Amino acid sequence: MRSTKIVTSFIQDDGKLLILRRSDKVKTMKGLWAGISGIIEKNEHPLTRAKIEIYEETGITEDGIRFIKAAERVRVNSPQYENHEWEIFPFLFEAKNPNIKLNWENSEYIWITVDQLKNYNTVPSLEKVLQNLL
Repeated sequence: MRSTKIVTSFIQDDGKLLILRRSDKVKTMKGLWAGISGIIEKNEHPLTRAKIEIYEETGITEDGIRFIKAAERVRVNSPQYENHEWEIFPFLFEAKNPNIKLNWENSEYIWITVDQLKNYNTVPSLEKVLQNLL
């Protein structure tokens, strides 16, 4: 089975979590709600990639976030590709009143409580990935 390593980060602020809606311009999971995600390149450290993705997708710089926790990686079968899985490295960060500036990968964002996540059409296993961090 082929595996792709990705990071998925959540940012919390005042008891709420930031989720992003994937734009129609991305290759996969268009229109679905997600954490801040990206493919880990070559031998890159997952935490390094997480911080890069946070900056690219939200405009929040490294000094604007505080690392809270990493969880064990989660393996998820890819619904779009046969014989393929996503190997997800989950991270939780905190930011205080961040100014969000989305790039082309996402079309909108919202701050929600953990309990509200079930009301959104998300990428596969997002709730499972989040629960490992809480």
